Amino acid sequence: MRVALFITCIGDTVTPEVGRSTVAVLERLGHEVDFPAGQTCCGQMHINSGYRAEADRLGERFLEVFDGYEVIVSPSSSCVGTMRELHPQLRGRLFELSELLVGELGVTDVGASFPHRVVYHPTCHSLRVTNVGDAPYALLRAVGGLELVELEAERECCGFGGTFALKNAETSTAMVIDKCAAIVASGASVVTAVDSSCLLQIGGRLSREGAGVRTMHLAEILAQTAGA
Repeated sequence: MRVALFITCIGDTVTPEVGRSTVAVLERLGHEVDFPAGQTCCGQMHINSGYRAEADRLGERFLEVFDGYEVIVSPSSSCVGTMRELHPQLRGRLFELSELLVGELGVTDVGASFPHRVVYHPTCHSLRVTNVGDAPYALLRAVGGLELVELEAERECCGFGGTFALKNAETSTAMVIDKCAAIVASGASVVTAVDSSCLLQIGGRLSREGAGVRTMHLAEILAQTAGA
């Protein structure tokens, strides 16, 4: 199958390894991945800040750049959710990575190996906008050597929320402190999620606390293989 990759702004500027991992997983499963070079932002930050007209223009650009692709994938639940909510014609074409793998391709075992204790943080968008359900859990449970542990109050927000973390810094900080306490209490050495933005928020706090827990996007874990 031919798949177009939407890398997102954070993927392009901060976490390029997440995009590379997404490609690695899909190619391992035998799919062809294209990267339309004209892609830019989905407009999520604009719409969150009240700039609807600017967000609409970015959305129209997205539709033009990805025109002709029947399947588009992104390792960002929040960006996928934003685009599908603003442009319903993308439903059935644009997918977050885990929902594409499990829901559309019927795959849970991608041949990954990661012998570590891992906890999964379900992000707000993945729970309430893209509704990826149990897909990330199914993928993690199929990873060789991985021990998936429970996260207390897992459905609670990490406090990022895009511009929320900037406009309401004290509240955001209090929320991420609670989230990180639950992560540390789980005994995991790695925390994963399907949104790099939330992992940046969580990772920053874990680092400040010297917690010894690292963050990895789900795609990065799925890209790991035995002997890598």
